[in-house]
Amino acid sequence: RLFYTQCFEAFPGAAAIVTVSFDERDGSTTVVAHERYPSKEALDSALSFGMEDGMRETYEQLEQLVGSMV
Repeated sequence: RLFYTQCFEAFPGAAAIVTVSFDERDGSTTVVAHERYPSKEALDSALSFGMEDGMRETYEQLEQLVGSMV
């Protein structure tokens, strides 16, 4: 399990507490991430900053890294 604070340089008030867990089931790993924002406005700011695209790119890179380790 990972715990960290994610800050957005462009939106200092939009820091999120993030929890990521990695669970193995039947030989596969499931990744679950939870993010808690201090307010709906902070979440909306993060989303408008392109958070969704950044998350997608991050998980694609993680998949490539893990795939290269097999």
